[in-house]
Amino acid sequence: MKPRCIWAAAFALGGCAGRQSVLAPAGEEASTLHGLLGLTLIVCGIAYLLVLVFLGAALWRSRLRLNHEPALAATPDDRRLSLGLAGWAGVMTIGIFLLAAASFLVDRTLARHDEAAAGDIRITGHQWWWRIEYRNPAGTGWIETANELHLPQGRPTRIDIRAADVIHSFWIPNLSGKIDMIPGRANHLTLTPHRLGWVRGQCAEFCGLQHARMALDVKVETPHDYAAWLSGQARPAAAASAPEAERGLTLITTGTCGSCHSIRGTSAQARAAPDLTHVAARRSLAAGTLPMTREALMGWITNPQALKPGAEMPASTLPPADMLAIATYLEGLR
Repeated sequence: MKPRCIWAAAFALGGCAGRQSVLAPAGEEASTLHGLLGLTLIVCGIAYLLVLVFLGAALWRSRLRLNHEPALAATPDDRRLSLGLAGWAGVMTIGIFLLAAASFLVDRTLARHDEAAAGDIRITGHQWWWRIEYRNPAGTGWIETANELHLPQGRPTRIDIRAADVIHSFWIPNLSGKIDMIPGRANHLTLTPHRLGWVRGQCAEFCGLQHARMALDVKVETPHDYAAWLSGQARPAAAASAPEAERGLTLITTGTCGSCHSIRGTSAQARAAPDLTHVAARRSLAAGTLPMTREALMGWITNPQALKPGAEMPASTLPPADMLAIATYLEGLR
């Protein structure tokens, strides 16, 4: 697949990934912050309007004095203007206290959401991808995926946030505000989405060369669909169903792929790179860089540095037939 075609496909994918905007809240936390934003705009808008009114009044009076009252003596109008300015200062003081109180209440509301939610998901930021782990509902342990977050509609979900290398910032504008991901420190936030469908998240802190290509697809689904998806993710990788796919599995487990990636149910158990157990079930590849197709898989395996310069995955020296076998096997991991 030619690089130009791959980039065109990636651009098309980004265009349909869902609206990314703080002005289109799709969750309880985002709606709370949206309300604070609206109040802030109202208070600041009133302040700006009053500044313009008093500035206009001052300019008008100055013009009248230059034309009719050169002595610039104090007049009753001056006293009225002084009283108006004092009133304006009082209104602004009230506005500042109103914003401070509203900010405090929003902070307490978000804190109560955190206390009510269970810690069901862990997300770790890497250069430049997301490791996502879900608590296994069938027992102890965690189910690992990458670069695609699933959330149940209407249910508070607490997400523990970490960074593996440098400072990142986790941000899904439609669902909540930003939170820093700092190496050596665990942060957390709670998401309570109420609108079904896809939205887009991203890293909001410059974290290196490919910061702009560190996207996160987020799907909000009904609790029933979420439980079914999570149950499917808990299963090991499907067995290869064709000779070419079997050869692809052998190449992965005996070659360099298995030294970085994990595929549950096989001998590939490394954790340096994204988990590939159900990689083909994701809608994108390389943190939103490419659509999930066989051609994109082959292009990524062949030369990831041409598509995402600086990524830790090295270029492959395998012959095209072997890369096709690997891509065929990965395409069946749903």
